[in-house]
Order: sequence, then C-alpha cells, then structure tokens
Amino acid sequence: MGEALAAGIISSGLVQPGDITIHDIVDEKLVSFRKKYNVNVSDDISGTVETSDIVILAVKPHHMEEVLANIARSAGDCLFISVAAGLPLGFIEEHLGGAPRAVRVMPNTPALIGEGATALAAGTNATEDDIETARRIFDSVGITVVVEEDLIDAVTGLSGSGPAYGFIIIDALAKAGAKEGLEESTALKLAAQTMLGAARLCLAGDKTPDQLTDMVTSPGGTTIEGIKALKAGKISEILAAAVEAATRRSKELGKK
Repeated sequence: MGEALAAGIISSGLVQPGDITIHDIVDEKLVSFRKKYNVNVSDDISGTVETSDIVILAVKPHHMEEVLANIARSAGDCLFISVAAGLPLGFIEEHLGGAPRAVRVMPNTPALIGEGATALAAGTNATEDDIETARRIFDSVGITVVVEEDLIDAVTGLSGSGPAYGFIIIDALAKAGAKEGLEESTALKLAAQTMLGAARLCLAGDKTPDQLTDMVTSPGGTTIEGIKALKAGKISEILAAAVEAATRRSKELGKK
C-alpha cells in the first residue's frame, strides 16, 4: 500500500518525488524505490521522521508497535497518517506518547492508478486542517470520505478488501465469456471494462443501482435471465458474507 500511495501521489503531481522520503528495512526495496520513483530513501527511520512534516505509517499491524517505539522520540510536530488495518488511533497515540496528531485511513490498492477509495477518521488531537491535509493527499489518488473511527473496520471489509472481490467477479465473467467461445483476452477486456463502466454510472450519482439495473433489464430479454441466475446463486448473500468476514478480521487485528 505504501508503494501504491507513493506512486499515485507522484503521478498526480501533488508532491514532487524530491519531497518524499521512503524508509524500509529491506535495502533492496530502497534501491528499487529510488530507481523507480526518483524519491529519497533512508535506512534511518528516526532521522526520516525527525525531518518530515507528514509521516504515513504504511506497515503491517504486527510491526507497528516496534516502529512507533523507534520513532516516538523523533515525532515532534508531525502529522501521522496510519494505513494499518485494524489498529485503532488510541494504540498509535499511546505508543507515540505526548499529544500526537494522528489520522487513521483505510485506502485501497486502486490508488496506484488514481482510482482509490479512502475513508479517514480523526484522532484525539487531529485538527480540521489535519483532516483536510490527509484528504488532499488521498483525493489525489481517488476519492475520500470522513467517518467516525468505529466505522473504519466496516470500510476495511467493504472498500479496503473490495478490489479483490471485484477481481474475482471480473475473472469469473471473463472465464464464462471464454467458455462461450470468446478469445480469453477479449473476454477479459470486455469483463473489466463492463465493471468499470457500471461503477462509473453508479458514481454519476443521479440513479440508484436498482434504477440502473432496470435500465438494462427488459421483460423477456437476456439480462433478466442472467439476473435470475445470479439471484439463484445468492450472489448478494455471498458478497455480504465476504464484507462481514473481512470486517470481523479487521476488528480481530485491532485487539491483538
């Protein structure tokens, strides 16, 4: 996710590569980041934080305690933005000590191409300006919404994990098209563009998904037969179960 954000932010022109410093414990990754994105890299996490205005914590939840312990003394007046799934703001604030300004966000990987969906929640000491700063960063790679922190786990289950659900649906549609005789590459292109077009119609905002479905569906036509098959397979229940399971796992990660 850290690389996706860096790539998206640079691509959008919001921040110049020379204003970004990336820290990673794997030297090979630092070499790759510098070569690929022309950013600054550092193997000194404390020094990196000390000279930064905004710090994005893009590490796995089980590494966060160690990371925070290493940077607490260097935190200064930084704005900390955490993308760690499941970890509450209270955990970050407690381990940084003092009165850190922190924002918790749940982005998703389409940020890599500027099509991300990100939810943000403010920490105890975060200001309205901090939220706006975080929104500018993540608006540069997609869209943002602001929610209360207790809803972030639900966001994780929906849009955080959601791209994987979409990929599975696209793959299933493409394979079905190939089974009906289409070339595999043609079927994949049609499936992906169809889902993209459907999503953009939803985001246009003037019609609900049900209304858009009605636009495509005519009595006795082809679409209604496909919809019958989807309902018989309980696709709505299956997708709801996926969101519920991912949300539950996000909550479990926050308790560890």
